Amino acid sequence: MVRNPFGSEDGPSTADVCAALDDPDCREILRALDEPLTAAEIQSRCDIPQSTLYRKLEQLTDATLLEETTEIRRDGHHASKYVIAFEEVRISLDSDHTLAVALDRPARTADERLAELWSEVRRET
Repeated sequence: MVRNPFGSEDGPSTADVCAALDDPDCREILRALDEPLTAAEIQSRCDIPQSTLYRKLEQLTDATLLEETTEIRRDGHHASKYVIAFEEVRISLDSDHTLAVALDRPARTADERLAELWSEVRRET
């Protein structure tokens, strides 16, 4: 049995986190992200077909292991960039024998919070 230890529906499930970390393509993407990168930049660093890359980026984002941010450009053509959204993953067995996952998150700057807000606005439209 798997449960969400975050106390809300917004947190990732243990199964989603484990599935993403078990996937070789997802691990390759995580290794490539030493800085925020666009999907095209990630593809240039990884040997993953474009259609697969977008599915893996979605899988990692859904598991909250990656965060999609928006780079605001003066020309109006904003770019999505991906950044690793955790510092450590811990999986534990609770007293009721359910697996739980905990993700340690890095501290967020004001710019990162603004970018997250902009990303949310874009998703709503």
